[in-house]
Amino acid sequence: MKKIFAAIAVLGTFAASAHAQSVGITAEIGTSGAGLHLVAPLIKETLNARLGFNGLNYSSDWDTEDATYDAKLKLRTFDALLDLYPTSTQFRLTGGLVYNGNKVSATAKPVAGNTYTFNGRTYSASDAGQVDGNIDFNKVAPYVGIGWGNAVGKNKGWGFTADVGVMFQGSPDVNLKASGCDPTICSQLASDLERESQDLRDKAKDYRYYPVVRVGLTYKF
Repeated sequence: MKKIFAAIAVLGTFAASAHAQSVGITAEIGTSGAGLHLVAPLIKETLNARLGFNGLNYSSDWDTEDATYDAKLKLRTFDALLDLYPTSTQFRLTGGLVYNGNKVSATAKPVAGNTYTFNGRTYSASDAGQVDGNIDFNKVAPYVGIGWGNAVGKNKGWGFTADVGVMFQGSPDVNLKASGCDPTICSQLASDLERESQDLRDKAKDYRYYPVVRVGLTYKF
């Protein structure tokens, strides 16, 4: 986390001191959530620094072989990116680091409100209590992508921006546990939840390479 904040500070200070008179902002929506970025040129019409924040919450059902979960995805990322414009067009190559606060919280849903099944073993909901899980990823994630648009291009005013890329957030860390279980079954339940954690890990591993697709508007002051 300290490294990403240091990178943001260095890029922001350099960009602001070098080109304080030419700053743009972007507002986007996409798979990383809703975002705002500050854009400043480092090398005129060739290299920009882009710093910003993305966030969104949404819910969905996740199914493993045995169980169904009410999953809540919390998207929270802070970007420190460099945009390189290799041609005279607005096409860009992007790379940088992301402070990754993305995580998933999941609560198992009893079948018909009465039973859970974990690792092929059935438990009554009253005996097992509530089963909750958390899924986290690497906090610092590299990002690479391509895009279109230059918020600090030649003309002031409004413009269009788009990004397509991938954030390498690593293998998921899954923690699944029961609260309020009957003491006579807690040990066996914990063992079965460990196996179920692996199933959830397999479910979440597709997010190791998180796709970023977003579009939005730019404004140059």
